[in-house]
Amino acid sequence: MEKVRTRFAPSPTGYLHIGGLRTALYGYLFAKKQGGDFILRIEDTDTARYVDGSVQIIYDTMRDSGVMYDEGPDVGGNYGPYVQSERKNIYKEYAEKLVELGGAYYCFCSPERIAGLKDESGNVRYDKHCLKLSKEEIAEKIKNGEPYVIRQNVPLEGTGTYTDLVYGEISVDYKDIEDGILIKSDGMPTYNFANVVDDYLMGITHVIRGTEYLSSTPKYNLMYDAYGWRRPVYIHLPPIMKDAQHKLSKRNGDASYEDFVKKGYVKESIVNYIALLGWSPKSNVEKMSLNDLIENFSLDGISKSPSIFDEVKMKWLSGEYIKEMTFEEFKEKALPFLKESKVYGKYNEDKLLSLVKGRVQIYSEIAEKLDFLAEFGAFDTALFENQKQKASAQVAKKILPKIKEKLAGIDAWENSNLFSALVELSAELDIKKQAVLWIARVAITGKESTPGGATEIAELLGKEETLARLDFAFDLVK
Repeated sequence: MEKVRTRFAPSPTGYLHIGGLRTALYGYLFAKKQGGDFILRIEDTDTARYVDGSVQIIYDTMRDSGVMYDEGPDVGGNYGPYVQSERKNIYKEYAEKLVELGGAYYCFCSPERIAGLKDESGNVRYDKHCLKLSKEEIAEKIKNGEPYVIRQNVPLEGTGTYTDLVYGEISVDYKDIEDGILIKSDGMPTYNFANVVDDYLMGITHVIRGTEYLSSTPKYNLMYDAYGWRRPVYIHLPPIMKDAQHKLSKRNGDASYEDFVKKGYVKESIVNYIALLGWSPKSNVEKMSLNDLIENFSLDGISKSPSIFDEVKMKWLSGEYIKEMTFEEFKEKALPFLKESKVYGKYNEDKLLSLVKGRVQIYSEIAEKLDFLAEFGAFDTALFENQKQKASAQVAKKILPKIKEKLAGIDAWENSNLFSALVELSAELDIKKQAVLWIARVAITGKESTPGGATEIAELLGKEETLARLDFAFDLVK
């Protein structure tokens, strides 16, 4: 049985878009599930859109996300070079061969002439003018240094039909396909030509890409057929939508993997969520490691319908990963984000992180969850009002001195001791435990909601600061 070989072939035009990473991920998962190879190829023939540094971003993103390739420009392999701009002579050779086979022809038309060729819809469409040139005329023009391109020779009649493993049988009338340029006047290939030559020479068995290529695949198949090459198996993926009307788009500045990492998403959760954008496992399990994804991946789980990118869902998934981390794992990842908070350096960092572990979904929430500790000051005493807990400003006025007195007698300033003392006080005063804890927490934080309860926060603040804050709160209500 032939070894499966898939590829990811991004253009270095900026950051790696979420949709691009999903294409890479599916190619990786499919190859690994089949015991095959996953290849990275850089398609940099569009020099006008090339962005400096973006090739490194592609390498870094794929390594960091775990979607690692077996062959590629920076790791080598038996089918290189893996950068299209380094394969220029290969394309020239194959383009000339395609001309000999009748699948392409030289075109010497000026840009001005081509601009004047418009169909009934006002679209520029080439009219096969240069297809009629003799070999002698072509040789003479090349000898005279006339600029030229090489165009594909698409039949005027007939239909291109192929089977896609997701969308089934696809047919496109050849009359709807233009004689596109294969080799530009600078000698560089277009994507439409280079991807066919490269996929064949690199032994790619399965081509996985977006649905925008469904209608252009028949023109690629014309080239495969002209050369006498076996066509690859096609797997087209549904688009990822920003909302019901708009595609998630790199050009519109929609987020990249790198953006989400900077926002503080758990890296594994990003890859996990992207896998679920257009694919569903047979089980209903949503949280899956990369190995789990490989084990569960199958083409019959790929949807034909677009997927809407739901950042709320991805954030939830990130939170699930945080909950399952050990404290040491969490600390290692969270510390850079803690250092951005106003309270870093003022309190014990382990206690600060203990307060938020399991209470944040992404690391960037750490600062906003903890900054209340550095913002304590006068607050509205209406915060003491809580009908459910039977708490109020009047009750606070009555019990705050007693809370202070109870806590002042504690030497071993630990959460368990503080909690027991307040539970004991609630019994002594015949007041609901929840009311005492509510009033204590509002008094020492000035907030209606905080990560952690009253005694967790009191332990963090320390005895002196806690008692001082209780005095301050009492002055507000008395």
